[in-house]
Amino acid sequence: MNIRKTIAIDMDNVIADVESHYIEWYEKENDFRVDRKSLSGVPETEALPDKTAVMRYLFTPGFFRTIPVMKGAKEALQTLSENYEIFIVSAAMQFPQSLSEKYEWLAEHFPAINWKNIVLCGDKSVINTDYMIDDHIKNLDYFKGKPLLFTASHNVHVRHHVRLNNWNEALSYFENELKTQVD
Repeated sequence: MNIRKTIAIDMDNVIADVESHYIEWYEKENDFRVDRKSLSGVPETEALPDKTAVMRYLFTPGFFRTIPVMKGAKEALQTLSENYEIFIVSAAMQFPQSLSEKYEWLAEHFPAINWKNIVLCGDKSVINTDYMIDDHIKNLDYFKGKPLLFTASHNVHVRHHVRLNNWNEALSYFENELKTQVD
């Protein structure tokens, strides 16, 4: 029996484009468009001109439910699922409405992901997969498998994890992993 390797994939800033959503919400609220480049290297909660905006959005009903899908994520997860078992792993306890909204969002945008492969948690240190793709080093630094850092504005200066800049790079990475498993 061939047991497939497992990948834990974060939601926010990995398959869900939270940065674009922050910018959209800020523009609607302030009639001012923030340049995405200005977010580079800045902690998420300090990224917008109004330093209270991000936390306010995270506690606003509807925020998590309406995040756009990250470019290339749907196709990439479909491709990866052909050779790997995919788990969606997201912190969803800090913001009360995020638990149900994240689940509904996944059901809409990634209906092929079985509910048994969705882990909405408070602390990702319990995750035990072969790989983890995440945008936060706090989730990767103590991960026991292979940590993979998905590029987001807040992590551009991090250098101590394998970096995936987009879903095309992620697919290439896992294609190479499959080749080394066969060799």
